[in-house]
Amino acid sequence: MSSRLLRLVVLYGGVSAEHDVSRVTAAHVLAAADRAKYDLVPIGIAKDGTWLRNDKAMAAIAEGTPLPDVLEVAGSVVDPLTELRGHADEAITVVLPLLHGPHGEDGTIQGMLELFKLPYVGAGVLSSALCMDKAMAKIVAAQAGIPQCKWVEFRDGVDDPDTIVSRVVEDLGLPVFVKPANLGSSVGISKAHDERELDAAINLALRYDNVVIIEEAVTGREIEVAVLGDTAPETSVPGEIEPGSEFYDYEDKYVTGAAKLVIPAALPDAALTEARELAARTFTAMRCTGMARVDFFYEADGRGWLLNEVNTIPGFTPGSMYPKLWEATGVPYADLIDQLVTFALEVHRRRVGFSTEH
Repeated sequence: MSSRLLRLVVLYGGVSAEHDVSRVTAAHVLAAADRAKYDLVPIGIAKDGTWLRNDKAMAAIAEGTPLPDVLEVAGSVVDPLTELRGHADEAITVVLPLLHGPHGEDGTIQGMLELFKLPYVGAGVLSSALCMDKAMAKIVAAQAGIPQCKWVEFRDGVDDPDTIVSRVVEDLGLPVFVKPANLGSSVGISKAHDERELDAAINLALRYDNVVIIEEAVTGREIEVAVLGDTAPETSVPGEIEPGSEFYDYEDKYVTGAAKLVIPAALPDAALTEARELAARTFTAMRCTGMARVDFFYEADGRGWLLNEVNTIPGFTPGSMYPKLWEATGVPYADLIDQLVTFALEVHRRRVGFSTEH
């Protein structure tokens, strides 16, 4: 590839339970990115933490041949520092992390990239960690006055395991949703209808994290808004998820595809405007940059808009809600990638411009 092209390193795979979701996302991003603008470098992170440059995918990109729908984590073993920083004679490198879940979406990779002084797409260290930790995100949202459903936090080794079930029943009632605090893609999430199911759901969530969030079951519509930008973010038209099962779980998202995505959501104009304003406000409160998908519940005859969660590395396949929302708003998939790279460069220039002298 010509050294005049911007070198776009796509990181995928990772060590979290969302490894396979990331491989699908990466394949579609690489297929959609403009090869006339970017020297595309796919680097997979294996479940044991090994970094591998996918030479087969790079050859396919160079030859203009199709990529598989799911990208392998295979190829030449590389040293992260050498691979990311060892190209001083080439065009600038921008890193696009597509690592869903812990050790990818939680600020760890972002911190490494900042130490390497590399521009990267998406939220910074603080915002990534905050939005990944559903418990801390709820605390910040509450401080910012953003409406949300009632919840109870359980910390293994800190809170009393013998009283958590009775406390949840007393504070929230049943049914409830139980989630690991630091995971996404609906991994480890259960809906508990009685005390026995609640106890089992907490134990399942504890397989993935030592902090568990238990939320009241909201009878409302699931509405999502895509956000793009920095200090003055833009928002997409809101979309609605109509789950194919009792709730929008992992199978619904990535296996059966039974969920229906309705874009734009069939809501009054005033409600749609309010959702977009609240999404931008949430994005700013959580210190997000680049991209995020802000998920809400909507109680039409109740409390109105309730924040569910903020995803700083949302699903990015052509069938995922984030790019579909932007497509419906007038930003095609390839243009969306371009805008994210532009924001990455702008944020990086600002970040490295701050003085470190006393």
